[in-house]
Amino acid sequence: MTTTAPVLKCLVWDLDNTLWRGTLLEDGEVTLPDAIREVVVDLDARGILQSVASKNDHETAWARLEKLGVAEYFVLPEIGWGPKSAAVRRIADTLGFALGTIAFIDDQPTERAEVAYHLPEVRCYDAEAAVTLPGRPEFTPRLRTVDSARRRHMYQAGFRREAARAEATGPDEEFLRSLELDLRIVRATGEELSRVEELTLRTSQMNATGVHYSDADLRRLLTDPGHEILVVTLTDRFGPHGAVGVLLLERRPDVWHLKLLATSCRVVSFGAGATILNWLIDEAARADTHLVADFRPTERNRMMEIAYRFAGFQDDGTCSCAAALPPAATDDLQRLHLRPEPRPASTTIKVNAVRLV
Repeated sequence: MTTTAPVLKCLVWDLDNTLWRGTLLEDGEVTLPDAIREVVVDLDARGILQSVASKNDHETAWARLEKLGVAEYFVLPEIGWGPKSAAVRRIADTLGFALGTIAFIDDQPTERAEVAYHLPEVRCYDAEAAVTLPGRPEFTPRLRTVDSARRRHMYQAGFRREAARAEATGPDEEFLRSLELDLRIVRATGEELSRVEELTLRTSQMNATGVHYSDADLRRLLTDPGHEILVVTLTDRFGPHGAVGVLLLERRPDVWHLKLLATSCRVVSFGAGATILNWLIDEAARADTHLVADFRPTERNRMMEIAYRFAGFQDDGTCSCAAALPPAATDDLQRLHLRPEPRPASTTIKVNAVRLV
């Protein structure tokens, strides 16, 4: 049986005779071929991040990238004189990406061999292959969404946000208020379904069931009056976080059944998950109905279980309303229940949400 390698999340470029033509410290002038520029722009639009690992003087090389008009496309550049394997590892660690989702491209066989030896999971490419990368399956995400096209901007905003957080003094709650967090919960439209599918694919730590809903599944449910598909987005003064949550809710007369809750782990520290749950609980309280939530424990979603328990969800042994639902599809699927009561508004996140009642 064959397995498909995961789509790459980040490409790390060498500079001399790879990204540009020429050797900066020897030739003085270097040129960026139009075909390479198109590759950089294309991969960026697909949501593939790009960085640099180059043996050069940092100030001189970065100034040349700016002059060539492409500096903005590269995050976390590593320009210096150390081993490139160490540079690639630092980039992956800072991004939080598995090494198997990182690629490295360089014209020097010795540099590719050094990276491959120390980081065998990283996929290495000869510089001559640069123009072919957009046509390769590992550089072709199955889904391309609004968030894909601005993924680099979201990460760059995230770096500025984390820098501000590191410099902040006083209670963390004061810093969160200073971010001017704005969380929006809206009904999904046909155009937004790809963002929902992407979120269920990319999220495992904060996915309550681990279930992936295909585009066909979602489109079928979108036309079902008994179901709500809700998309959660978050912005702050540094910029958009993009789509950070999805809820799949079945509304029955006596019980609301939360079949799926998935949130991005990027926004856990801002309290977004708790805010989403509190909003839903408040809506259910307004409707005077029980809440039942599906949960399947995995090795990675312990944080989601804590969020449910902290919100007040309990095992369904005492909940007669759960009996009205179809049996769980698998034995390991738990049904957690809650008798909702109104929840106070968040003091750190402004919520703009659709009304369900």
